[in-house]
Amino acid sequence: MKTTVAAYNEAFTNYSPEGEKLKIYTYPAPVLKKVAEPVELFDDELKTLCRNMLFTMYQAPGIGLAAPQVGLSKRIFVMDIDYNREQVTRADGTSDTVLKDFNPLIFINPKIKNKVGEILYQEGCLSFPGIFEDVKRAEAITVEFQDWEGNPHTLEASDLLSVCIQHENDHLDGVVFLERLSLLKKNLLMKKFLKKKKKGN
Repeated sequence: MKTTVAAYNEAFTNYSPEGEKLKIYTYPAPVLKKVAEPVELFDDELKTLCRNMLFTMYQAPGIGLAAPQVGLSKRIFVMDIDYNREQVTRADGTSDTVLKDFNPLIFINPKIKNKVGEILYQEGCLSFPGIFEDVKRAEAITVEFQDWEGNPHTLEASDLLSVCIQHENDHLDGVVFLERLSLLKKNLLMKKFLKKKKKGN
């Protein structure tokens, strides 16, 4: 079934992020290097997990989050490249962050097909906080996946949506975005990240 983002998102009309904030695993957690298992059971537990993943992603904040990043080796990722974060100041002078314009997407058992073109995009990752680097990706892709009811969908994606899907799909294959860089740059950034992480502990 060919899907547009708008049509797929009808399930999230009037969406408000609620749920449990999950622990985000950072490199070199072993779960980030495992190839994730397909989802076979589409039940309420799966829906709760997806909602918790979305809630965690928004709170982090990030625009995508894969199940291995929260310690579960399952072929699931969530994303929202459209939502807005605004700092608002209250009458008493305190400030708060308001999230709005949600457009959450859930991809289960995704398979990327028909990669077209090339794009260089600066990526970051919640499992590598503070690290940002230009990564070469396909500019446009077709992705086949299931929603949380198990229904099949096919989505054509380009630019940022395409980049984000490819980034999160890599997590399901045990690949982190730094592995898409040259060997020299990858080793340099990983060493820098681990040194900073060790100092923080």
